[in-house]
Amino acid sequence: MRKYCIFLVFVLVCVSAAFGGDWPHWRGPYFNGSTDEKNLPSNWSTTEGIAWSVDLPGCSAATPIIQGGRVFLSGVDKDRDMLLAMCLDRTNGKLLWQHDVAKGIYRDRRSTYAAGSAVTDGKLVVFLYGNGELVCYEVNGRRKWARNIQDDYGPFAFLWTYGGSSTLFDGRLYVQVLQRDVPVRGRGLRDKKNESYILAMNPETGKTLWRHIRPSEARAESLEAFSTPIPFSFSGKQQLLIAGGDALTGHDLKTGKELWRWGTWNPRRIGHWRLVPSPVVGEDIILACGPKNAPIYAIRPRGSGVLDDSAIAWVSRDVREVTSDVPTPAFFDGDFFVLSDLRKSLSRVEPRTGKVKWTIRTPGDSKYEASPLAADGKVYLINHSGDAAIINAANGDVVKVIDMDKSSGREVVRASISAAYGQLFIRTTRKLYCVGKGR
Repeated sequence: MRKYCIFLVFVLVCVSAAFGGDWPHWRGPYFNGSTDEKNLPSNWSTTEGIAWSVDLPGCSAATPIIQGGRVFLSGVDKDRDMLLAMCLDRTNGKLLWQHDVAKGIYRDRRSTYAAGSAVTDGKLVVFLYGNGELVCYEVNGRRKWARNIQDDYGPFAFLWTYGGSSTLFDGRLYVQVLQRDVPVRGRGLRDKKNESYILAMNPETGKTLWRHIRPSEARAESLEAFSTPIPFSFSGKQQLLIAGGDALTGHDLKTGKELWRWGTWNPRRIGHWRLVPSPVVGEDIILACGPKNAPIYAIRPRGSGVLDDSAIAWVSRDVREVTSDVPTPAFFDGDFFVLSDLRKSLSRVEPRTGKVKWTIRTPGDSKYEASPLAADGKVYLINHSGDAAIINAANGDVVKVIDMDKSSGREVVRASISAAYGQLFIRTTRKLYCVGKGR
């Protein structure tokens, strides 16, 4: 018991800098799409209830990251064809600093290299881009280090554009690259096999602490993943969760060693099942979302090595709406909130049983690919057209739908909404809004 208490205190100390109102990671302070924020807005427009808004020089799927009085944003300058790292004043939206990172903002027209979100520990902020650029700044804007992981470990072998975010936890920076084993459309190594790997770095220097090669039995595009490493604790053991390549794995944070593996949501080894959603944890249950309308699997990772089907707590096979091809589910108020972009539904699901408490159809006709934010008794969604929907978490009632964007052409809204200090931060195709009075 004493060892468990010491471990719990250690975990709380490690993550305490992330709490207290901040949104330091793409999935928030708890790595699950939720926050303890209260009195969040539920009624506003683009002109009313807005603390401030700023114009952005290009479209990006990166979520706003908030720490103290700063908002960090990965982005692009479309006119200059330039990747950007930006920092704004949280109280008024004033640009505190901005750095050009690299020339060239996209490889395909579906997304830009600035799809991944920044991450911060309160002292440093790290930006990861789809061209392999990894740049770290002090929060005041002074550059600490930069490297390109394609230059270090070979060109990415992805059909589309690499779009994962990095994770800062317990004094280490984690990045995953789950990719094809052979070149695709000329991308990737030609003289040897492309390796999928997890990378741990010293955030102060950018130097590699370890690099773990992650094998997979997946084929072709199913080897590719656009998910993000998620830390969690199970039975007193801190681990790093990795989803992709038809498998879910847990890894030692200090060495990268694979502790256990479960798979698969793809027993027929279909070759076009790339994975987008990151894993999410609640009540010692891990959700792994199969792609392309496949079911969600609830995994309880007891044991080590390759886990058999006894690790499956439940499967959503009989509930067609409980699935997700792109959005990562949220965990809040003891339940999972699963957003389906393909089924156009949102469901509240009990972690241990898979029981669906309610399911609704998402408002409007546009796709909801941005992951849900759950906080203050509400679930916040935003679709491609920029319609922000507020859902009552208790019963699924639609509280309000607010038009936040006038997008046109190929540009759509993909960035998830974040919450900090009593405010919402909403990124549309060409604007960033801070909603609410805040504190």
